[in-house]
Amino acid sequence: MNTKTIRDMRRARLAGLAALLGASLGMMTGAAHAQDPQTLRFGVEASYPPFESKAPSGQLQGFDIDIGNAVCQRMQVKCVWVENSFDGLIAALEARKFDVINSAMNITDKRRQQIDFTPAVYVMPIQMVAKRGAGLQPTPASLKGKQIGVLQGSTQEDYVRKHWASQGVSIVTYENQDQIFADLAAGRLDAAVQEVQTATDGFLSKPQGKGFDFAGAPLRDPTTLGEGTGFGLRKNDAALRAKVVAALDSLRQDGTLAKLSMKYFGRDIVAK
Repeated sequence: MNTKTIRDMRRARLAGLAALLGASLGMMTGAAHAQDPQTLRFGVEASYPPFESKAPSGQLQGFDIDIGNAVCQRMQVKCVWVENSFDGLIAALEARKFDVINSAMNITDKRRQQIDFTPAVYVMPIQMVAKRGAGLQPTPASLKGKQIGVLQGSTQEDYVRKHWASQGVSIVTYENQDQIFADLAAGRLDAAVQEVQTATDGFLSKPQGKGFDFAGAPLRDPTTLGEGTGFGLRKNDAALRAKVVAALDSLRQDGTLAKLSMKYFGRDIVAK
């Protein structure tokens, strides 16, 4: 056997070892990114009371948080909460930073193009808030030249851009709801559009909301505002979706969801 043949045999052996090592690493990487069957990771943007917010202690609290914890209990898994900006929730879900979006996200056709949803868990009206006595109404004619605040990436943003932005209404987007309320109270905004309970609990019932009120009737447009709020999941996670839906159905049937709704809102907003 000559020297060249020996070298060729060594190269072939090394190439085989490299391929085997690469395959092993690939399997390990895949396992590392696989969902832990004992854990359910929820993505949340925690500045939207009473749905999700932080207590002074830093602990997450709210209607969606309680529902999520109840789902984990029914599924017999550990809940892990991953905080993320609202407008980045879908991208973070697809990047596998968490398994389920649970953050007051309305179900719309636009979002369904990217992700799947559970059936609606609850339905909450969307309404505009403005200074009491300002005479503003949620119409392009009334709001022309005004500054309207909305949460970035929300269905509210889709609505106001579709119906108002092209008719002289200035739309200002924010990364979280607290910033909207701060600018509204400071006079940097003329009005803000958000879910009714969020406006009530996060602004109107607080000292900074004194002198403000709902302006006009709730907004309506199923295309942009959706058909209720549900959990968002990746399109290829059918098995996980089935488990989450089964847990939600169980919580609906035994009255747990209705009890949580009464706790936070004094009425039943659970989707039937």
